[in-house]
Amino acid sequence: MKGLSRYAAVGLVATVGHYTLLVLLVELTSLPAGPSALAGSILGALVAYLGNRRYTFSHAGTPHGRALPRFAAIAGMGALANALIVGGGAALGVHYLLMQVLATVLVMLATYHLNRLWTFGSSH
Repeated sequence: MKGLSRYAAVGLVATVGHYTLLVLLVELTSLPAGPSALAGSILGALVAYLGNRRYTFSHAGTPHGRALPRFAAIAGMGALANALIVGGGAALGVHYLLMQVLATVLVMLATYHLNRLWTFGSSH
């Protein structure tokens, strides 16, 4: 549970950046919700990698050359899933922020386990 709570704490910081960019793009530039969510996800992923490497999985000692591409692959899949969930819900008439909250929870649970096992896990 300690790892998941640390992952969630880092995720909270990353999510603040993600949501801030999402709302700014939708509300100030009128960019559609799906692409805005994707841009927010990318920003959040950068923050998340740095925080998780330093705080959540610091014990793993996985070299950047191995961890970063793996984290990027998982973050890319997470960003795509996030954009599809938000964009799909918005297309169905559900408010984009409600869909973003749902997407955040689903993507966080999936990416935590993938990163714990593959990105920073002991089996390389």
